[in-house]
Amino acid sequence: MFNKKMVFWSACAGMLLFGICIITLGSVVVDLRQKFDLNEAAAGALFSLLPVGIIAGSVLFGPIVDRNGYKLLLAVSAIVMCAGFFGIAFASSALALKIFIFLTGFGGGSINGATNALVSDISESEKGANISLLGVFYGVGALGMPLILGLLRYSFNFEFILSGVGILTILTAALFLIIKFPLPKQTEKLPFKQTLKLAGNGSLLLIAFFLFFQSGFEGIINNWTTTYIVDKFSVEQSKALYALTIFVGGFVTMRLLTGSIFRKFTSLKLFIMSFSLIVAGLILLKFSGSYNISLAGLIALGAGLSVGFPVMLGIAGTLFSAASGTAFSIIFFIALAGNTIINYLMGIVAQQSSVSHLITFAFAVVVFMILLSVIILKKQKK
Repeated sequence: MFNKKMVFWSACAGMLLFGICIITLGSVVVDLRQKFDLNEAAAGALFSLLPVGIIAGSVLFGPIVDRNGYKLLLAVSAIVMCAGFFGIAFASSALALKIFIFLTGFGGGSINGATNALVSDISESEKGANISLLGVFYGVGALGMPLILGLLRYSFNFEFILSGVGILTILTAALFLIIKFPLPKQTEKLPFKQTLKLAGNGSLLLIAFFLFFQSGFEGIINNWTTTYIVDKFSVEQSKALYALTIFVGGFVTMRLLTGSIFRKFTSLKLFIMSFSLIVAGLILLKFSGSYNISLAGLIALGAGLSVGFPVMLGIAGTLFSAASGTAFSIIFFIALAGNTIINYLMGIVAQQSSVSHLITFAFAVVVFMILLSVIILKKQKK
């Protein structure tokens, strides 16, 4: 018999690694450009490999955990991430660097999907609240890595710091191997026809496409906010990066509140609160003439956006508990596709017109999110 608390905290350790994985490349890209003499186009190609790896890991984890359980998948994924971190630190060629970046993303995407599905599986009730708590550790990893690099970069080179992260990753893999996990849900391989049927399920697709827009929204805020703030308020890049940190802080704080104080709230109440905060944040960003007021808008925006994934994954975990891993794989694949497509479209808008249209573009994305959430909650009520 497995210990639920131990399994939950091991999932949190895995999510911490994913947060580190997401932010690491951006944190060391200047060092990598200098080491390998990369131009902007080559650096951009490196950035594209991480999400490709994450998508690949997100697709493959589901059927594996449904059939074989979580232990081996999580341990192997952590070992792959470890190889990626050490490889990024000590790669001797640009080609090797690309391979190791892909491996880091692959292991991270697999761990992200598996830990979310795992927490859903071990939660008999309040799945969304527990997934919210899990997400706090993503924020800790994402915020902590730049802080660690900033504190240590004058004493140690980036290779040494990444090696430390690699050691943390291999210790987490050992933790996965030591503890007991829930037994596999499927004693036989899920038939291909059943997988196709699941992928065509209306409720699953509604949830997946809500998160398609949610993930895209998060992506454009993460990738375009600094440019928007520099352009609008004529501030230094460091201030714009601080604003982005404020956004992540609002995101993490609301995840913590959703998993604790607000854990008894219904999905409807959470979404009313979420969209109210999102709209308020966008209005402040659009119409404020002050940098400081824009920070308040980013806090509200981060807090509002934190709700979508935990609530929707909680609903999916309840509806598709017999094959939650496969269901989550489908959801994460569509959500990550949304991040890529919506970011690409925002890039076209910025190039053809101006980055000042970021907020208008974001409002359009929110409209789709609201419409889909209404449909999903009505179906859930029935």
